[in-house]
Parts: sequence; structure tokens; C-alpha cells
Amino acid sequence: MNKLYLWGIIIVAAMLGFTYMSVAGSKGGLNGDIVNMLTAAGAVALVLITVFVVIKYVRQMQTDTATGNLADHSWDNIGEYDNSAPFGWAVMFLGTIIWGMWYFIAGYPVNAYSQIGEYNEDSAAHDAKFSAKYADFTGDRLVEMGESVFLAECKVCHGISADGIDGKAANLNQRLEVNVVKHVVVNGSNNKLLGTEMPMPDRNGLFNANTGALITDAEIDAVSAYVANGMSGAGADVFAGTCAACHNADGKGIDYVAPNIAEFTPALVTNVLNHGKKGVIGKMPAFERLNDKQKEAVGAYISSLSK
Repeated sequence: MNKLYLWGIIIVAAMLGFTYMSVAGSKGGLNGDIVNMLTAAGAVALVLITVFVVIKYVRQMQTDTATGNLADHSWDNIGEYDNSAPFGWAVMFLGTIIWGMWYFIAGYPVNAYSQIGEYNEDSAAHDAKFSAKYADFTGDRLVEMGESVFLAECKVCHGISADGIDGKAANLNQRLEVNVVKHVVVNGSNNKLLGTEMPMPDRNGLFNANTGALITDAEIDAVSAYVANGMSGAGADVFAGTCAACHNADGKGIDYVAPNIAEFTPALVTNVLNHGKKGVIGKMPAFERLNDKQKEAVGAYISSLSK
């Protein structure tokens, strides 16, 4: 027997055996599970078609000679034969299209039942019920709810007391620390703290109106300390000349321009939970599993910590 065919048989047997063990060993196996059955059938078809095509064309390269008429065009004097598509390739191409249409229409329709779909529907119904039940929660009650959500979802990184666990996450007991402010001033920021794309330029786009020049290293250190110190102390002049135009003189931000850097607000925290945040420590993921009321509550709780 030709070695090429022998290797083809060995590879087919090995791949089919691996496919069978993978599917049969999974939970549910082939016991009436249409998804597993279709997956297994697709794997078998791919193995057989792939090995058949490889053997056919490798064998053809070994024995065949070029025939036919060259097409009129060429690329860098490389010609192309004007031959029809191989019949077998055309059959497999059309068969794949037909199988795909059957799969999406009859085999496993797009609108068929799925556990993910059921989970999403149940989650949406629960969130609606939750929001309606706690819609009137405000003030201290909202802060208490936020503390519960924080302890369930946020303490792993930020710690029970929200101190950031020795720099592993942001310290939420104060709005900003020196290293955080300095990182943003030097590198810029685009964390959607206003809920929209409102990027802050890096140091090469920050001018001090008092000096008419780009902000310097000494000024960056001064303004970072000023903001981290609760908008007080040395660096006030640098803040007034460089930052106040966007963040306002009191640092509480301007709508649609720049965020509040003087204190946390529920809206700001909600935007962080919606979009995540990247900074000097690393990247915080978005928390899509929290509903709107839970995010509002966490925002109220964090805003209460520094007051």
C-alpha cells in the first residue's frame, strides 16, 4: 500500500478516536444531545474531508502534469491555467453551504432554547423586580445597601475598609492619591469618568497659563500633592493655571468637560463600574453583573467614606 494512503488511514483513525473520546467523555456524551451530536458529526466530516483533500492533491502533485490553456493575465510573469474548479471541491463547497443553512434553520435554529438565553431572561426579570422594589431607597438606606454590595463584590480587591490593601487597588477613603494624580497628569486619561469619551491629554498637552509653557516635572509634583491633599496646600497656583479650566477652581469638575477630582460622587462611581478604569495600579474591570440600583448604591457608599 502506498505510504501516503497508509498515513492517511492512521491519521483518520487517530483523529476519529480522539473525537469519540472527547465527546463520549464529556458530560452527557452523545445521549440525545443534539449539540454534541452535531459537533461530533462536524468533526468527523472535517477529518475525512481534510485527509481526503490532502491525499488527493499531494498524490496529484506527485503524478500529474500541468495541462490546459494559460489565462491571458499573469503576475510577475507567473501564469495561471484557465481551468474549471475541481468537481469535488465544488460539491463540498455547495454541501457546506447547504449544511450551514440546515444547521441554522432546522438543526439548531437561532431562536432555539438555550440555557444562556434562559439565564439572561431570568436575570433581566430579577433586575427589574429588584429595581422596582428598592427604587425609593435614598440617603442612609441607599448607603447601607451600597455597603452590602461593596462587601460582596468589591472587598476582594479594595479591602473590607476600602483602603486598597496596601496599594493593590485604589484607596477609596480619599478621592485620589499622589501617585494616581501624577500618573494621569503624565500619561493622560480616557476612563469615561463622565460616561463618555472625554480624554485628558498627557503632559505634552498641558500648559500652565501662569508661565505660558508646558507643565514641568516640579509643577507636576506640586499639583499632584495639591489634589491628593484635598485641594489644599502648595500647588494651588499650578492647579489654577493648568487644571482649573476643565476641572473648575474647586476641582469638582464641569459637566461634559472633566470629572470631579475633589470628591467621589455616585455618578462618577457608577461610570467606573460601567466602563472599568485603567491607571497607575492596573486595570479595574467593568461590573456588568451589577444592576443600576446596586451601582448607584455602591456609589453612595463610597461617596460617604471620605465625608
